[in-house]
Amino acid sequence: MLLDAFTKKRIEKILDHYIERKIPIHLKKEIQIRYKFRGNTLTLSQERPSYMPGRRVEFPVAQFRFENNTWKVYWKDSKDRWHFVDDIIPDESFEKQLLIVDSNNNGVFWN
Repeated sequence: MLLDAFTKKRIEKILDHYIERKIPIHLKKEIQIRYKFRGNTLTLSQERPSYMPGRRVEFPVAQFRFENNTWKVYWKDSKDRWHFVDDIIPDESFEKQLLIVDSNNNGVFWN
């Protein structure tokens, strides 16, 4: 079952508010947090300046997958493969899963 438009819009509002709070005002021009839906998958990423002047790089932070009416959280390895985070129990609440990712779960998500 695909996410309906209402649920996507609700999650977009949650994420927009989260992003607004997450990045300090003095860093908003340098660091950006982005999200992208693809079916029942939402990928959260961070974009910042590259070591090469004038370029930016994007770092995947986490992936949320809506499966069997619960949100599951995944992390990405250095070979661009996503892995389920075993110690984050799937939950019906997207907000709860986002809070767990925000707390950085042992340094897996935020650099």
